[in-house]
Amino acid sequence: MYGDEERAKTLVNTAVFAALITAGGWISIPLFAVPFTLQTLFVFLAAAIMKERAVFPALLYGAAGLIGLPVFHNGTAGLAVLLGPTGGFILGFIPAAFAAGFFFRKQKDIIAVISASVICAVCGTVWFMITAGASFPAAVFACVLPYIPGDILKGIAAVYAAKRIRRILHD
Repeated sequence: MYGDEERAKTLVNTAVFAALITAGGWISIPLFAVPFTLQTLFVFLAAAIMKERAVFPALLYGAAGLIGLPVFHNGTAGLAVLLGPTGGFILGFIPAAFAAGFFFRKQKDIIAVISASVICAVCGTVWFMITAGASFPAAVFACVLPYIPGDILKGIAAVYAAKRIRRILHD
């Protein structure tokens, strides 16, 4: 509708954060079977700014990659990536963004970041176990433990960046 500022903000933020999640995938450091990327930083930041509507950029990102746009880590795309060992993390961005947005709305920043990290880790680890045939301990060692320090740093960065962005947008 004409003059619907909230809808316009949602559309713009969806495009911006989907692009940032994509850019975060280009910053990729190979570790074990799952690369370290900055994608979760932008999922956290989207949730901090958009609250539960952060699910939209996560959905757009996943859909863009599914139809063949090179948005996944290192410019990959397609159903094969989603069905591969990292697919659970990519799909995990969707519920993680929603949950984090829910807690950011309640001003529970630490719980927001932890919940998003746990959801991504669970989705990614379970999917990795299925696709790679890995045991639970092997999957946790390959998909969770090495990434905890990075997730903590990305969570802190997202919370502080969101506070600055909110101040700028509301001034």
